[in-house]
Amino acid sequence: MKKEYPLPHNDKELGLPVDMRFRTWMNSCVHCGLCSDSCLYYRVMQDDRFIPARKVELVASLYRRHYTFAGRYLPWLTGARDLDDKMLEEMTDLLFGACTMCGRCVVHCSIGVDIPAVVRAGRAMLVQRDLVPATLQSTVDAALKSGNNMAIATEDLLDTLSWMEEELADELGVDHPLIPVDQPGKRVLYTLNPREPMFYPLSIAAMAKIFYAAGEEWTLSTKMYDVTNYAFFTANFDEAATIALRLADEMIRLQASCCVLAECGHGSRAFRWEAPNYLKQHFVFDVETSVERIYRYLKEGKITINPEKTEERYTLHDPCNLVRSGGVIHRQREIIQAITKNFVEMTPCGTDGFCCGGGGGQLAMSEYNERRMKIAQVKADQIKQTGATTVVTPCHNCVDQLVQINSHYRLGVQIKTLAEVVADALLVDTSNGNNV
Repeated sequence: MKKEYPLPHNDKELGLPVDMRFRTWMNSCVHCGLCSDSCLYYRVMQDDRFIPARKVELVASLYRRHYTFAGRYLPWLTGARDLDDKMLEEMTDLLFGACTMCGRCVVHCSIGVDIPAVVRAGRAMLVQRDLVPATLQSTVDAALKSGNNMAIATEDLLDTLSWMEEELADELGVDHPLIPVDQPGKRVLYTLNPREPMFYPLSIAAMAKIFYAAGEEWTLSTKMYDVTNYAFFTANFDEAATIALRLADEMIRLQASCCVLAECGHGSRAFRWEAPNYLKQHFVFDVETSVERIYRYLKEGKITINPEKTEERYTLHDPCNLVRSGGVIHRQREIIQAITKNFVEMTPCGTDGFCCGGGGGQLAMSEYNERRMKIAQVKADQIKQTGATTVVTPCHNCVDQLVQINSHYRLGVQIKTLAEVVADALLVDTSNGNNV
């Protein structure tokens, strides 16, 4: 039997986060179609359902039905739609399963509609009806319950850190701690993506080596170290606020003055830019990405790169939330150019670059794996065209997707984080922990 949902009496009942900006977006799209070729889903599959403007229209049709006079009383004239099972199924498939929320469509929108924000508003409606894909919600639930999205036990984290510390000490020839844990009063509290202790521990050692070379005062927290916030993707703003508050509270508890965010595009955005909105307060500490911190070390002479630059050809994949939404564009390029004289850009790149295909929670939603790897053809072709042997990206979510692209499309390249390539090129003075 078809399930009908009654008309809501207020914004909260429907679930749309309606404010003046949202009302403007709902009435701004001129259906010019410029956003269509921006979207990976439409470019690859040429299905009109995937055009970003169609996703906006999906949400706008509900807005008109419930928030405009004509939509309430003359819905057939305005294209307004009722909220029923068919509508909810379509919304789930298109807003969760066919959007990485990369924002490339916004760059090409003739009006400037924030399409990912509209998609997130639609997802917020689905949150209120328990229609978040189970695999994505399980990632959020793990973070809420355990403090990190992979439910890594503290003992396992400490075992990994101890092992990496031993490996790094052997490499540098030193016998004192290199990965400080839970130490109050340090200048920097560094975060991790749980993928690092679980699958990419060398990334932890790489950043620890950089901190050592720079003579940084830093620490990790075993209580709250997760840079990710997958509730940003589900659009459950209460859960997003809970996760963000834990990290903010840990900064205060450990009396750190700067939170340095690990290489994670959405994690950087969710904490640095979105968390103050969730929490309705300004931070009393500084926040920056590891990209910016490494760049500062390089420019201030706190770390030294081996002047014998590698001949290996590098290219860079731009994380959408870091570059398009966060404005961190040029620093990673200058860092890579300090390491190799054979750096080649993808085309297009920067603010016009293509998403890897794993954003928006796609990597966490196994329901859409086939679709995700299909749209990854665009990024695979980009990488091939560069002729690069190493793809660098300052985002672990992108690393995971690029590793799968590398295997699926048989590219034969290396995938590395920015910290890893910097650590490999460092010259370190082990006598005092500073650079040569």
